[in-house]
Amino acid sequence: MRAVCGLDVHKDSVFLCILCETDEIIERVFGVLTFQLRDMRRLMQSYGVSEVTMESTSVYWIPIWRVLEPYFHLRLVNPYFIKQMPGRKSDVKDAQWIAECTCKDLIRGSFVPPEIIQQLRQYDRRIFDLDAEIVRKLSKLDAVMQRCVEAR
Repeated sequence: MRAVCGLDVHKDSVFLCILCETDEIIERVFGVLTFQLRDMRRLMQSYGVSEVTMESTSVYWIPIWRVLEPYFHLRLVNPYFIKQMPGRKSDVKDAQWIAECTCKDLIRGSFVPPEIIQQLRQYDRRIFDLDAEIVRKLSKLDAVMQRCVEAR
């Protein structure tokens, strides 16, 4: 029996819809705290979910991905492509629409690099930001020094 799950991820909530082959539909809303994400994972496991597809919303998908990755086949989907699919779609039905598209194999997930690569990317971005900040501070220091130079 195949069960799939669609997740619509927002900053402070996750809308879940599980579709079972028995035509059973389970819809819930969860918070984004770790214990709430674990409750969501346990619910999905209790229904035998094997595939989970989520809409990528900014960086809000990352903690959810980390909680679910060891347990399910995950797919991250750009909201633009979900909205392009024909059918009725509203904010309330997003999770169900994602689950239906997953069940019918209508969508393909985006590339998500392995955890170690994600960490390296974070370090690289942080180093880039720190370097830019150093340049800004040196420029400000130079400007102050130029103003302080006594005219002869």
